[in-house]
Amino acid sequence: MIMKTNNDETVFPTYFISHGGGPWFWLEEQKPFYANLKKSLRAMPAEVGSTPKAILVVSGHWEEDDFAVMTRPQPPMIYDYVGFPEHTYRVKYDAPGSPEIAARVLELLRNAGFETHGDAERGFNHGTFVPLAAAYPAADVPVLELSIRKDYDPETHLAVGRVLAPLRREGVLIVGSGLSYHNLRQFGAQARVPSHEFDRWLTEAVCESAAGERSEKLRRWANAPSARLAHPREDHLIPLMVAVGAAETESGERVYHEDAFFGGIAVSSYRFG
Repeated sequence: MIMKTNNDETVFPTYFISHGGGPWFWLEEQKPFYANLKKSLRAMPAEVGSTPKAILVVSGHWEEDDFAVMTRPQPPMIYDYVGFPEHTYRVKYDAPGSPEIAARVLELLRNAGFETHGDAERGFNHGTFVPLAAAYPAADVPVLELSIRKDYDPETHLAVGRVLAPLRREGVLIVGSGLSYHNLRQFGAQARVPSHEFDRWLTEAVCESAAGERSEKLRRWANAPSARLAHPREDHLIPLMVAVGAAETESGERVYHEDAFFGGIAVSSYRFG
């Protein structure tokens, strides 16, 4: 929840959300599978407590050689999924961008020595517009994205989170968007054991560990039980590092969990601060 410091300063929490698969928000037949996720996303504005000046999404669906920041005032849609009904390629999430916050993100990253660039063409990918359609359906809060870096280095992304932490006191809600389990070749019932093993480890690491210990565990996430079965490619886990880094000394709480998602998968989302 939103915090107040001793001088009554507002500090937003950060999130790592499991964003679900494809354009689920617009698929009637998938709504029963996503009822709990939708409920958790709907609860986000009340948990945050006040309307953000902007939402900065770190999406597992945008990778660059360096850290790129969306600068476009009116971002377009990127339908980065295949095989879904035709109407899902016409959905709109018309939130404005925020060149002002983009400039601030670029400033913070550059001052900390990170190579970064603004992207004036980039639009919203489904790791952004699908969960935000549930959380902020009016699309009246400015939204921008920050890419992850292609090397997937945990410490680098934790460090980026630390650099971006001041945004939490400047009215910006930081959301890492991925999936706590992302192995599309091992889905459904066959994912039960690896997803549950990794989910137990992840929840203990981010919710029950002391701050310094939590970051160290995340640096070594690949040593966790079933880690590489849960994340053969860690693009959907790395946004978590930014969310944790931006609230590194603060507690974590699981705000969404499924034990048998799509027939057996354990998935979770977390709030920090």
